[in-house]
Amino acid sequence: MYFLDGSLARQIVNRTMKIIGHNINVMNNHGVILGSGESHRIGAIHEGALLAISQKRTVEISSHSTGTLQGVKPGINLPLHYKGKVIGVIGITGEPEKLRSYGELLKMTAEIIVEQANTLEQAQWQYRQKEELIIELIKSEGSFTSHQRNWASQLNIDLDAPRVVAVIQVQADEEETTANSMLKQVMHLLENPSRGNLVAMASMTQLVILKPAFLDGKSWDPNLESERIDQLLIRLPKELNSRLKISLGHFFSDPQEINRSYQTALETLAIGQQLHPQQSKYLYEDYSLLVLLSALKDSWRGKELLCPYQALLSADKNGQLVKTLTAYLQHFGDLQQCANVLFIHRNTLRYRLDRIQQITGANINQLDGLLQLYIGQLMLDKADIR
Repeated sequence: MYFLDGSLARQIVNRTMKIIGHNINVMNNHGVILGSGESHRIGAIHEGALLAISQKRTVEISSHSTGTLQGVKPGINLPLHYKGKVIGVIGITGEPEKLRSYGELLKMTAEIIVEQANTLEQAQWQYRQKEELIIELIKSEGSFTSHQRNWASQLNIDLDAPRVVAVIQVQADEEETTANSMLKQVMHLLENPSRGNLVAMASMTQLVILKPAFLDGKSWDPNLESERIDQLLIRLPKELNSRLKISLGHFFSDPQEINRSYQTALETLAIGQQLHPQQSKYLYEDYSLLVLLSALKDSWRGKELLCPYQALLSADKNGQLVKTLTAYLQHFGDLQQCANVLFIHRNTLRYRLDRIQQITGANINQLDGLLQLYIGQLMLDKADIR
């Protein structure tokens, strides 16, 4: 941004007029008045400013010389510079001999305001660009494109650094602005102090974080990551802590599979919230089998896996056989322990197990049959992946 707009010009006028009791005009590099203590002059051409721009010097206009120029009053007009370029003019209304002592001070003040505004604009642009890149990386598949690599290079981001994805979800309420404000607080904590996190707002209630994967500088350690999440939760205000859910995805050694890490973080979050809604932290390692099975939910393979257990659910009206199967699985096929926990005789247990085999067609005395029923139970009863 090497130009002045109306908003910045008004800011300069308001701040500099507090320094001295004289009218201030701010003109762009075409001599158009963008800001003025005399609002009726905004939009007019200031010939004194045009002269200051063309000659790149301070132009003083006394009451005796105003008749030779249009749209001017007595005063001093000083060129404003930004990065070596004249971007506009600041003018002080009044007799020059009384205002010379203010000129350089006001020029310096205006240029500092321009510098700050442009620095902020550049920082905001870079942040928006970083967010857009992060969103593109987690949603695209395959190798990084040359465009993505160039984009990352401009933002000083190393795409080949090992990273893992975490997702932070704020439980939504009636006021989305409240959730958004909470996420901004979390973003500040994640970025201060800086630990190399790449953070983006994926929605009004969700943050995505591309975290450096090797916290010890050597290898991936999920336990160390878990401890770091605990530290973050401790730092959060109490009202935030109670509404946040954090999930950590799977680490893939190939940096170009960062999108898969994101998918596992999302699925871990969904499954974790369903199984343990009271918790705040969910790790892929704790739900890995369910996450992997979730990919089957819409495929014909998944439907075939579910058939035996679905048949059992349909036939077992009072839930007795499902309860028996659950106990049998939990005790790894130990008939006596299973019968004890169900408070039934071993013969009754054998009868029920025979019924389960008849209904499902699965041989529970063989690993394949038992495993298919176990997977079906996981997919339907625990994670409700239907």
